Amino acid sequence: MEISAKNLAELLNGTVEGNDEVTVHDVSKIDQGKPGTLSFLANPQYTKYIYTTEAAIVLVSKDFKAEKDLSCTLIRVENPYHSLATLLDFYQQSKPQKTGIEQPSYVSSSASYGENVYLGAFSYLGQNVKLGDNVKIYPHAYIGDNVEIKDNSIIYSGAKIYEACKVGANCIIHSGAVIGADGFGFAPDDNGDFKKIPQIGNVILKDNVEIGANTAIDRASMGSTIVGEGTKIDNLVQIAHNVELGTSNVIVSQVGIAGSTKIGDHNMFGGQVGISGHLKIGNQVQIGAQSGIMNNIEDGSKIMGSPALEIKSFFRSNAIFRKLPDLYKEIGSLSKRVQTLQESVEE
Repeated sequence: MEISAKNLAELLNGTVEGNDEVTVHDVSKIDQGKPGTLSFLANPQYTKYIYTTEAAIVLVSKDFKAEKDLSCTLIRVENPYHSLATLLDFYQQSKPQKTGIEQPSYVSSSASYGENVYLGAFSYLGQNVKLGDNVKIYPHAYIGDNVEIKDNSIIYSGAKIYEACKVGANCIIHSGAVIGADGFGFAPDDNGDFKKIPQIGNVILKDNVEIGANTAIDRASMGSTIVGEGTKIDNLVQIAHNVELGTSNVIVSQVGIAGSTKIGDHNMFGGQVGISGHLKIGNQVQIGAQSGIMNNIEDGSKIMGSPALEIKSFFRSNAIFRKLPDLYKEIGSLSKRVQTLQESVEE
């Protein structure tokens, strides 16, 4: 699709600086800009590339000030990164949309679905499944009995949604994700053997949730495991039974959250964070990558490390840790000097 700077600016509520008739047909990174493409400048570290980029149009913030001559046309917007996301979404929506039921696929006679639904080949819809309008189920996806999926949600190839789980509107579940597998519940008997505890709850994904590839969200032992509205979960994340996530959380790859932990709103967890069970984590918490969380976390905390510390304390401690080999040698040297002094006094 080809579009002019003038039309882009109208779409983004921006202003053109340069040739408003120049057109683009693709996007590129600003440091790898090519003729006929649209790029953007959001990170100040990449400012130097705007003077050499071959991209035809660059999205910049309204307060950007050029220090050299530019060969590209600028479109000034409030937030270049968000504007690019808007454009990419517009492009995605303009592509032909899949509809209809491909064969072979299985649809239970008690299943129901709304308008413009797409069911890919080899997909499975169990008993009493309810799909809203514009839902897309890609090939080899499994939708178990009594599952509900609301309008405009997308379930990609190979995803599995176990029985009685609920998926909100505008959700995306990527390939290999498993929603609603049994929680990890076992009770030791008198012989020390483990007996499985039936997991009779479900998983509820609220509206606008995205689940990454090969992520697993376990069903509750009783009640529901809940992922709040607008939460975005990366690939390879494990969320255990009865966890409750609030709204607009961002959880990066390989995070593990143990059972019954309650998490508030607008939190950000870096990659490979591990969170123990039965904890309470507040709102607007930021946890650095590879941190281990073993205690409740208050609102607004920024923490890192394992066990996790307040981030300033973590960096101070880390600075001391790096000096430990030298301190060890120094203590050894002082110990020898003290011993020598003691021996001379005793003589």
